[in-house]
Amino acid sequence: MDAVAPHRARSMKELNEIQARMGVREVFFDGIKAYRPRPTDVIITPFGKCGTTWLQQGFHTLRTRGDMDFDDISRVVPWIETSAALGIDLDAPQRAEPRGFKSHLSYTLIPKGARYLVSFRDPKDAMVSMYRFMEGWFFEPGAISIEEFLAARMGKPEDPTSYWSHLLSWWVERDNPDVLTLSYEYMTDAPEATIRRLAAFCGIPLDEELLALTLERTSLAFMLAHKDRFDDAMMRALSEERCNLPAGSDSAKVREGRVGSHRTDLPGHLADALDAAWRQVVEPKTGFGDYAALEAALRARLEA
Repeated sequence: MDAVAPHRARSMKELNEIQARMGVREVFFDGIKAYRPRPTDVIITPFGKCGTTWLQQGFHTLRTRGDMDFDDISRVVPWIETSAALGIDLDAPQRAEPRGFKSHLSYTLIPKGARYLVSFRDPKDAMVSMYRFMEGWFFEPGAISIEEFLAARMGKPEDPTSYWSHLLSWWVERDNPDVLTLSYEYMTDAPEATIRRLAAFCGIPLDEELLALTLERTSLAFMLAHKDRFDDAMMRALSEERCNLPAGSDSAKVREGRVGSHRTDLPGHLADALDAAWRQVVEPKTGFGDYAALEAALRARLEA
């Protein structure tokens, strides 16, 4: 038994050490290798903090006509990469068809043979959201600056698990009929159109009653009122066991959901650094000088 009292990280070095206790890479890949895709499966696979939970909830609401009898959305729409660590059988029957899964993998790494649902998000908003998500769970509020956090999270853009690699890999697949690409910003601005596209892509018949129900149950107000279903309960319990973290940490994934939150939460020089990284890594391969230009092109495709 760990003789040290449960505690959160107070430095970036300690955060890395604590997170390393969550499990070795082999266990992560065990979950991926255990998954056997079916052509009708839907894998919801944005980069972290780019709309995954909203899409899980929307998908599950559509296929079950409103089931909320779960303690963790990832129990009913399982997270492929963490399934081995959590003891989840990915072949176990699900509550309705089609089967649905969560992932954060790039197209390069994800098992092929299913259908894929991806949403992009401004990297500046995504990084602020990730920082707030980890704060109060894995590290003490205020103990690690957002600058330190971003330096660790946004380095090595060539890494296949980076934001940049994820975005570029799925952008190449935007014309693939088995891939639906959305944006967080579009989902926020046009929830009804998003739900209609989601239902059509998943082959789920949509009537006006189900549309209204899904709009209600994917609203920020509803998800905040039920945020204990969207707070990574299974992963939090695992982290408390393996990482000696205090019980009952704030791991809620439903917060403000604001577009453009980086304008008030991200120092200007960090925003500039992310813009420079975009120009260096993404612009040469897409022709878009910033995220806003890429999102506008994606939105034009969706609205055509």
